[in-house]
Amino acid sequence: MKQAQTGDNVEVHYKGTLPDGQLFDSSEGREPLNFTLGSGQVIKGFDDGVTGMEIGDKKTIHIPNAEAYGPINEEMIINFERAQIPADVPLEIGGTLNMHQDGNGQVIPVVVCEVTEEYVILDANHPLAGQDLIFELELVAIK
Repeated sequence: MKQAQTGDNVEVHYKGTLPDGQLFDSSEGREPLNFTLGSGQVIKGFDDGVTGMEIGDKKTIHIPNAEAYGPINEEMIINFERAQIPADVPLEIGGTLNMHQDGNGQVIPVVVCEVTEEYVILDANHPLAGQDLIFELELVAIK
């Protein structure tokens, strides 16, 4: 039977959890994830985990954060003067805001970490940065 390899278009059902068992994503109730192996469409550890699987194979993979969304980057934690943020913008700890990068129009989601009268600390790291990930995989198709 054919094994999935770099360049193959594959369909995968998955369930992603953190080491404490918290579910962060799943294809349950949806179409399987469709991507091309080795194309960079998914994180490296996921790509590596699917490579070599055959249609119908199921397995669980553990991905260290270095092969997922990387470690937390302290440079992505930003301290803003409170006065720089409009008063009508809700600033709840754990809430998400969208920042617009100058020049290219790209929008970056940030999480509000701390709010005082003088400053606001925002975290622009990916929500799963610094986390090791666990995926239950099932290879559905190789095209």
